[in-house]
Amino acid sequence: MTAPSHSPPPSASARRSSASPRGPRVLRAWRQDFAASLVVFLVAVPLCVGVAVASGVPAELGLVTGIVGGLVVGLMPGSSLQVSGPAAGLTVLVYEAVQEHGIGTLGVLVLAAGVLQIAMGLLRLGRWFRAISVAVVQGMLAGIGLVLIAGQLYAMADIGAPAGGPAKFAGLPALVVETAGSPAALTAAALGVGTIAVLVLWPRLPGAARLLPAPLVAVALATAVVVVFDPPVARVDVQGLVASVQPPSGSDFARLAEFGVLGTVVAFALIASAESLFSAAAVDRMHDGPRTDYDKELVAQGTGNAVCGVLGALPMTAVIVRSSANVRAGARTKASRVLHGVWLLLFAALVPAALGVIPLAALAGVLVHAGWKLVPVRAMVPLWREHRGEAVVLAATAVAIVATNLFEGVLVGLLLAVAKTAWDMSHVHVDVVDTGTGPIVVRLVGNATFLRLPKMLDTLERLPADRPIELDLTGLRHLDHACGTALGAWADRHNEDGVDPVRVAV
Repeated sequence: MTAPSHSPPPSASARRSSASPRGPRVLRAWRQDFAASLVVFLVAVPLCVGVAVASGVPAELGLVTGIVGGLVVGLMPGSSLQVSGPAAGLTVLVYEAVQEHGIGTLGVLVLAAGVLQIAMGLLRLGRWFRAISVAVVQGMLAGIGLVLIAGQLYAMADIGAPAGGPAKFAGLPALVVETAGSPAALTAAALGVGTIAVLVLWPRLPGAARLLPAPLVAVALATAVVVVFDPPVARVDVQGLVASVQPPSGSDFARLAEFGVLGTVVAFALIASAESLFSAAAVDRMHDGPRTDYDKELVAQGTGNAVCGVLGALPMTAVIVRSSANVRAGARTKASRVLHGVWLLLFAALVPAALGVIPLAALAGVLVHAGWKLVPVRAMVPLWREHRGEAVVLAATAVAIVATNLFEGVLVGLLLAVAKTAWDMSHVHVDVVDTGTGPIVVRLVGNATFLRLPKMLDTLERLPADRPIELDLTGLRHLDHACGTALGAWADRHNEDGVDPVRVAV
């Protein structure tokens, strides 16, 4: 009998040869992630600073939030390619919170919101954010965008903005008059308008000219004008990274017992979570890599916000502008977003004085442009044609946010969305069959709810009282208590007045 033959084990060189294709792939991915991280860093710097200034806090706190978004959230599981940091979508709410409760309470608000996000993620509630009406989310972003635009138009002219959305819009004519009569305001406004023009035109230039992100180019050009000509315009107030970090104190935590503070915490958590998870869904459609785990991403965002709260920084969300820039730049792994946090940390630590030459009007122009992109102008016409109810919910949510505040406006939108859904689901068809002889047959098909009760009763009460009637309810999928009671009362009245009782088939 022949002994079985055994193949000799592969040599070390053979093993290296078989593994060699993986090496170039890993190296290529690292190169792509490195290049993408630089692009995201360049996009993030003006946005982090602009959101912080518009929120009424030191500019460095925006960079702190961006750093935490890269170094903390960037390392955590959830989504691999979306990038987190301070978002224009929370600017209005943060500004109102700082004005009402003080900057010292901001850290407590953000920390509590982060803990709430972590709890929602651990309870596996992340997937339920996909159940929120898209019209409400778009209306929320549109309302935020409108209030942001109105407020930053004042900042573009270096003029203080009034409090509240209605006051901001009502004061726009006076803003135009005041700007026209002030050379300094006109200069600042020209810088802001020029910044917006660069943001609009830069992406339309040939590919070679678009290697740098538009926000960086726009702010850099405006800053260069200020450095060269030294016009009398306001610049970013620089305090230093360490001096800007203000951890909350014990007295700040005591304010969590206040109802208004708790409402702000819930608003921070829900809006930041919704924006992050909707951003994740959009980013997932842009690449072929691993899909987002919504619950893990919610925990990651909550952890990032908890850290930001401890540092007294701005709240964070996943930001679609930075995330899409990351994907378009060729990022392959989460290394790109972690590295972007490293570059932000080095920038804030080594060259903080560079912030002091940036004109506020340029940052306001960046945020006006960002606010305009939040308003779905192009989508409104086709939405009105195809889904008129959704368009009404979107517009009503936006108007409610402008007229009241973000939290109350979103509640109005959610209530309208629920009412619209209830109306859509309560379709009931009343079919009357009268052959001229014999009983009149009335068939109800669909969902009989109190919303459709007037329609049903109008039809039933027009039936002749001197004819027998058969009421067929077998086609109903749902009959609520109000309709059941009303149909019973109608049948009793008919039986009192008619010659034959109503026969009901169920």
